[in-house]
Amino acid sequence: MMDDDEESRPRTFCVMWDCNGLEAIGEVADPALKTWAILANKPVPREDFNVFHWKLRAQYNTQRHYEIYAIGVDGSITQEDIVDMFRTDAQYAADLIRTRGEKIYSDRRTRKDAIT
Repeated sequence: MMDDDEESRPRTFCVMWDCNGLEAIGEVADPALKTWAILANKPVPREDFNVFHWKLRAQYNTQRHYEIYAIGVDGSITQEDIVDMFRTDAQYAADLIRTRGEKIYSDRRTRKDAIT
């Protein structure tokens, strides 16, 4: 359970999906929390994923048309909330993240690119 201070602090997630749906999601550790942990000589919070590995996977599996985005959200939103959003309506979730997020990598195939 998060305390009020942690819940009010914005959070950042990296989200990766492809033509088959959501593949991975990871929370980016807040740089301010890292700094305070270093100054207090406490364990530094770290990400449990490597976005560079995600990009390599995307670049070498082009047939899956990966997209990787970072998105800042309210502190009350969790990874499970984003997963539920993809389960409920994957297209809406992808469009929302594309609109409000920061693109890290995209091999998105649009209707213009499709062979008809």
